[in-house]
Parts: sequence; C-alpha cells; structure tokens
Amino acid sequence: MASPTSPATQVEVGGRTVRISNPDRVYFPDPGLTKLDLVRYYESVGDGIVRALRERPCMMHRFPDGIAGERVHQKRLPRGAPDWVETVRVTFPRWNRTADELCVTELAQVVWSVQMSCVEFHPWNSRRGHVEQPDEWRIDLDPGDDCDFATVRRVCGVAKEVLDELGAVGWPKTTGSKGIHVYVRIPPDHGFGDVRRAALAFAREVERRTDEATTTWWRKDRDPRKVFVDFNQNARDHTIAAAYSVRATPDARVSAPMTWDEVPDCDPGDFTVLTMPARFGELGDLHAGIDDAVFDIAPLLEWAARDEAEGAEPAPEPDPD
Repeated sequence: MASPTSPATQVEVGGRTVRISNPDRVYFPDPGLTKLDLVRYYESVGDGIVRALRERPCMMHRFPDGIAGERVHQKRLPRGAPDWVETVRVTFPRWNRTADELCVTELAQVVWSVQMSCVEFHPWNSRRGHVEQPDEWRIDLDPGDDCDFATVRRVCGVAKEVLDELGAVGWPKTTGSKGIHVYVRIPPDHGFGDVRRAALAFAREVERRTDEATTTWWRKDRDPRKVFVDFNQNARDHTIAAAYSVRATPDARVSAPMTWDEVPDCDPGDFTVLTMPARFGELGDLHAGIDDAVFDIAPLLEWAARDEAEGAEPAPEPDPD
C-alpha cells in the first residue's frame, strides 16, 4: 500500500529545478527515511555519485512504494524525463532489442531519478563512448551463506596483495550488503569477454593463495563458508551498485568507498544514509583519483593463457542480456 500523499516540493540542483512529488513518502520504514531524505542524501554525496555514474549506461532499481514494496529493474529511461536527462542506447542482441538507459552527467539527473522512485543505481562497467569496451574491472567478493564478514575482509586483503604485485591500484568499497567490491580502472582496449577472462585469472590467483576464497561457478557446488570471487560481474550488461548508491536494506545502507587501512576493521552497517553525509563532508570522495590510476590487463590475460594451457576449464558463458 502506498504511503499517503504530501504536497510536492521543488529542489534546485546545479541550475536545474526538479519537482519532487510526495516528498514525505516513507521509503525506509525502520529509520523513517522519506523520498526527500533520499534526495538530500544524494545531494550530500553529489560529486561522488556523479563520478561513479558518469557517462555509464545505468539500470535504475525503482521502489514506487518504498523498499517494502515491489522492486522494478528498469533498463529503459522512464517516460516523462526532462530533455536534460541524458541517455545512451544499448543493444540486446539475443532479443534484437535496444534500450535508452539513463546516462548520468550531472547531479540533477540523479535527483530526478530519485523523484522517479529510484533508490539504487547500477551502472555498466563501460561508458557511452565505448559501450562494448569496459574501462572498469570489478572484483566482487561475495560471501557464501555461512561465511562471516571477517572472512570477506581477509580475502580482500589477499586481493590487495595480488593487486600490489601486479602494480594495479584497487579502489575498495562495501557493497552495501554483505560483501566488498574493489574497482580497478583499465583502458577501454578490450571487449567484455577479455575483461571477464582476465578477472577469472585474477580470481584463480586469489583462490590459490587462500583456502577462504573460491571460483567455483555453480552455487550448489560452492562451499558456503567461502568467499566467491565473482569474476562474472565483468560480463556484458551485468551491473552492481555504484559507489555511494543507497541499497534497499532495512537500515538504508550505502555502498561506501573506503581506504585500504579501513578494510581490516570495516563494518558495512556503519555506512548508511544517516552516517555517510558527515563522512563525505569530512573525507570527500575516496574514489576521486580512480581515473588517474589506469592498469593494463595484459598480465592477467597472460595468466589466463597460462591457466588454460595447464588445463583450466573456462567458466560457462554467462546468460546473455
């Protein structure tokens, strides 16, 4: 059941005026956060969320009745968008279809998306100038059902060791749920298949170094006490929550960038819509330097070729589109 309506208000964002209907509609019942609270949150981390989304096709996770209601995974931009809301056209060959997805270039577009009940922002790892060539390698540390967060932190430390040996700069963040993401900026010189293959080679190296990590593809075959190093998040049209994106958890957690020094003791529950504005105000965007730290994945492709020559089986192909 929808929350009672309330008079609309207007928000000024970067020279744009965005009308917010039903600003008092409660989206997170436990902390009592409203649609307008979400708008104010995204304004408070504006530089960070725009940097995370800039020029990337973006799936919108919409909750018209708040997080207790239905989640709508929206690829196509909702109707009625102002002409200043930008899009990028992406193709889905399996279905012979296209979609004009949200493509953020300024904060007002984020705020307008919240007006359209978007809570979570899930961008591609490529940008509109080279949609088929990713510029972001994503390391997703996904704990099994019986795996605690301390294990995730330890596996993240092993991933950091491997990145350091490669000379790659990783940018960690909480997922806003139970895991940790690490992003690495790469040149857009390869297709999704090569980036996924490189990510698998990296995941296998992490698995070799700790028995707390796994690359086992099928969930039914995985040890639930281990962390799945999910290389498949680099497949085409696979998206995960952006840095600073709110997540649809009861406590309104946020996917929060961290320093590497914070990783060994971090707690995902510490980063919420209520706590992040002050943190951002004090620390700024901890991912601000990501575009200046570009890593060539050639060594990882060499690792992949080595593994394959030694008999490693390629992972099953991901579901298309």
